[in-house]
Amino acid sequence: MQFLADLAIVGLRVLLSIYAVYIIFECFASMRRQKREEKPLIMLSSSTLRRKIPVLCWENLIGRSKGSDIVIEDPTVSRNHCVLLRRKEGWFVSDLDSKSGTLVNGKEISGRHRVGVGDEIRIGCTTLTVHRGEDFDEEVRHSWFFSRVSRKPSVPSPLLLMMVNIFHLFMAVEICISQNEFNLEAFQVLGAVVLFSWVLFAFSRGVFARSNFELETLAVFLTGTGVMLLVSQDIRDAWIQIIAAFIGAALYMCILMFIKNPDRIVNWRLAVMIGAAALLVINLVFGTVEFGAANRIYIAGVSLQPSELVKIAYIFVGASALDHLQTKRNFIEFLVFSAVCVGALAIMGDFGTALIFFATFIVISITRSGDYKTVILALVGAALASLLVIYFKPYIAERFATWGHALEDSYDTGYQQSGVLTYIASGGLFGTGVGSGVLQYYGASETDLVFGIMAEEMGLIIALSVAVAICALTFSTRELSSRSRSTFYSISACCAASMMLIQTALNVFGCTDLLPLTGVTLPFISAGGSSMVSCFGLLAFIKAADERTYTSTLKKR
Repeated sequence: MQFLADLAIVGLRVLLSIYAVYIIFECFASMRRQKREEKPLIMLSSSTLRRKIPVLCWENLIGRSKGSDIVIEDPTVSRNHCVLLRRKEGWFVSDLDSKSGTLVNGKEISGRHRVGVGDEIRIGCTTLTVHRGEDFDEEVRHSWFFSRVSRKPSVPSPLLLMMVNIFHLFMAVEICISQNEFNLEAFQVLGAVVLFSWVLFAFSRGVFARSNFELETLAVFLTGTGVMLLVSQDIRDAWIQIIAAFIGAALYMCILMFIKNPDRIVNWRLAVMIGAAALLVINLVFGTVEFGAANRIYIAGVSLQPSELVKIAYIFVGASALDHLQTKRNFIEFLVFSAVCVGALAIMGDFGTALIFFATFIVISITRSGDYKTVILALVGAALASLLVIYFKPYIAERFATWGHALEDSYDTGYQQSGVLTYIASGGLFGTGVGSGVLQYYGASETDLVFGIMAEEMGLIIALSVAVAICALTFSTRELSSRSRSTFYSISACCAASMMLIQTALNVFGCTDLLPLTGVTLPFISAGGSSMVSCFGLLAFIKAADERTYTSTLKKR
């Protein structure tokens, strides 16, 4: 009889692993099935170029550079000549300090200048005439577009979300099996997770009229998994995580509403920079040193990490509207702000987060201008700074010394990583059962080592699937952002996804001794209210770039 019971438990864990892989697969498969409706907003014609150019996006860089949205093969045109952009008031053209200037109807412009149907934009020796989007013939249609029907997801969003709820129900059942008793708290937390998921769904559908819910479903899956893992470790942390998820979802919705107008970001840019710098200063003054880093402040017994909120501000500042991105003043301001953020984090001793900010700076620098000279200079500076850090911070040097040799010193500096490797192996493919792991008794197990807990208790298949899902989010974001109407949405989405990717790599590779242990959290999974709020804030940037629809589309060949 006991044999049959054990066999049933093993079967449940196998099914749970397959079920998790299916949920993650379906989230991404659904995103690939749906396409954004792509039809010209306006048309540009040129007798010189002898072709008609459909304008698909709100912001379009025009120039001789191959990286421009509209490439003009004219030696008198600057590499980045001007920007054609759409706002609530209409269409505008903005010169980018080009050599020959930009003229509208024969008059040279400075700053943003409004244009309408029939107006002529002259850049170099090329004249572009503005037409309505409907004014394109069959020749243009066949040259630039082909009809494509966007397919509906095989699993409707409400059903997929219900499947996620069932997955978390299985986790609650496993907790009871591991403890050989009914755990009421596990089902209370489960009820809160289910409530959170459907409140988020209701607001997404009701307030924002969003037909696509795959990104949020993935976030709910990861959030609920992390919360249920906390039940048997620290029930208080589980409830804090739920509260943080509600706060994060509220921030997610506020950001979506705020960035509807990309120019609003430019107007608030300075205020956001000052606010972020103030948070870092407060952290420097009142921060409490824990595990070598003073990156936390305590208010009424609750710890906060201001650097997690600064991540959101950093993307706000770095991904301005396109005509502002190209200015030297804008880039210098961003460079100084980046130095302030990374420098403050280094002073706190939070080198893991500093590394995330620096890597995001590299991403923003490349996506903004493609200027690899700046990137190379930044990398050289970072290498020199790293040598100084290792020299003046002995505990950092100790982590590098342990790197790759954790099992050789498993009772001292390699204690955490060797424990992770040992118990990942003991968990096997399908795990020992939620709540029955040994790694939960290690220090920082719910934060830095949470990947190891997932692998031990839920199995290597689920743990790797979660890590791959966060990584795959980066590639999906790249595809979504390439079709986004606004450059701000494209850059901010790519940077938000890059932050999550880098953070995931540092967490997973750090706790498994493939990289030095940096002490960063695993997005949505690790315990930490500030981290949870930050993750939902970053998700808002990715969602803003998602403009898919079920209807038929026109797509560029």
